[in-house]
Amino acid sequence: MTLKDWTPRETPGGIVLEGARVRLEPLDWAVHGDALFSAIAGPGNESIWRYMPDGPYDTRELFEQRFGRLVETRGWKPLIILRAGNGETLGMAAYMRLREAHGSVEVGAVAFSEALKRTPEATEAMALMAAHVFDDLGYRRYEWKCHNQNEASRRAALRFGFVYEGVFRNDMVIRGASRDTAWFAMTDEDWPLRRAAFTAWLSPDNFGEDGRQSQRLEDIRRALDPASPID
Repeated sequence: MTLKDWTPRETPGGIVLEGARVRLEPLDWAVHGDALFSAIAGPGNESIWRYMPDGPYDTRELFEQRFGRLVETRGWKPLIILRAGNGETLGMAAYMRLREAHGSVEVGAVAFSEALKRTPEATEAMALMAAHVFDDLGYRRYEWKCHNQNEASRRAALRFGFVYEGVFRNDMVIRGASRDTAWFAMTDEDWPLRRAAFTAWLSPDNFGEDGRQSQRLEDIRRALDPASPID
């Protein structure tokens, strides 16, 4: 692929992303703040913030003040995940480490409520965000990073089709402790296979009357391309 005519990409995260199961909207504290706090912050949601750079948050005001400061100072572009139809707030994820000049962006600050975890809605939200950067904006690289001890995040990255790239040792100091950061990514060359797998997995044909999946996302990718790295 020649990059002779390459130009910087547009910044993602400024538009609504529509799916069959979820709708993703750019964060507006006046519109989303109360419901988002109830879904992922406040009492009972402390575990969501264990590996985040800040949180948990005891009050709605503290949530907007402190998390909002992170968003503003670091240039994050959070999207609020709403259930299609009734608009129930399910969680959020953000575009981060925006490097438009290079066509590279990270998905992070992934905070799923209990109602969103391990659901087709969660997978569709991640598929929509990836499709936005690759199909709509022409990005070359899409990253996922997490604390190396965060096994749930590592599993999720692999399931969604990110390729493990290694560990940055002593990468950060978070909450007074050293963090080793695991890096995952997919590229524009990887994306067509992942897009096809997402489409097949999210199809109603992949779910029985009880709502259970017929095939795992990883198995669909492997069937589409046995040589593709899965884990």
